[in-house]
Amino acid sequence: MRAIIATPDAGPGYRPDEVPDPVAGPSQVLIAVEHVSVNHGEVRYARAFPAGTMLGHDAVGRVLRAATTGTGPRVGAWVIALGAGAWAHRMAVDVGAVAEIPGGMDVAELAVLPTVGVTALRALRSTGPLRGRRVLVTGASGGVGRIAVQLASSQGAEVIAVVGSASRADGLASLGAKEVVVGIDAIAGEVDVVVETVGGVVLPAAWRLLSPGGVLHSIGWASGEPATFPVNSTFAPGAARSLRSFGDVASPGADLACLLGLVRDGALRVPVGWRGSWRHLDEAAAALLGRRVAGKVLLDVD
Repeated sequence: MRAIIATPDAGPGYRPDEVPDPVAGPSQVLIAVEHVSVNHGEVRYARAFPAGTMLGHDAVGRVLRAATTGTGPRVGAWVIALGAGAWAHRMAVDVGAVAEIPGGMDVAELAVLPTVGVTALRALRSTGPLRGRRVLVTGASGGVGRIAVQLASSQGAEVIAVVGSASRADGLASLGAKEVVVGIDAIAGEVDVVVETVGGVVLPAAWRLLSPGGVLHSIGWASGEPATFPVNSTFAPGAARSLRSFGDVASPGADLACLLGLVRDGALRVPVGWRGSWRHLDEAAAALLGRRVAGKVLLDVD
């Protein structure tokens, strides 16, 4: 079958190649992949993967073989999946990492949801009730940012969306952002929660805005730049502030189903910012890394 594999020592760090079909385990389903998405880190850090690794994590497709344990979706069902090796004609994934797509939905656009949706959902959920709290979302024009803005706003938060340029602000107010600002230095007053996706100088700047008892979720590093915290910046009177890392995408099936329900009910808009054939991955990656995509890249596996 055809797949996109890691090539750490050549080209952009990946290439299409012929590889053996995956072999699904007893508690896995085998999926015929129809649509995938591209996350920023997958192309920026493609060289970090061992040579030959099948890349990608987000997919939508039909079940070719059901789990022999009798659990999970049936053969022929459309599913959304979050797991390794998504950029391929076929993918084997645990039944706990898929969710069946309800009838009547646009299955293609759902491929952009898994990583960004589960990330935003779990980060905000772990924060506790959001009603009446000020939530700051950095890199708000990206995939995680656009989902986080919608989820926080729908829970009654006052959402402040930060973007890097005025051209990146389009559509964020309609997604629920009360304020859309260019650059984090434009924010006045403290915030209670931060969903931080940029890293670099933005991370310590967001930390300085955090109120006593507040929490900052560091879930991305799109800038690729180091962050430096000034001396004593982690000390402040009052309730302790928290800086949390994020990387827990284990057993995402229930959360994928939750996100599908929100999309079906019109409570969540899917952030597709670029769509094309997976044969045009180089073009898509350049647009994503060049910050020319508002949302996520969606690729059709043809």
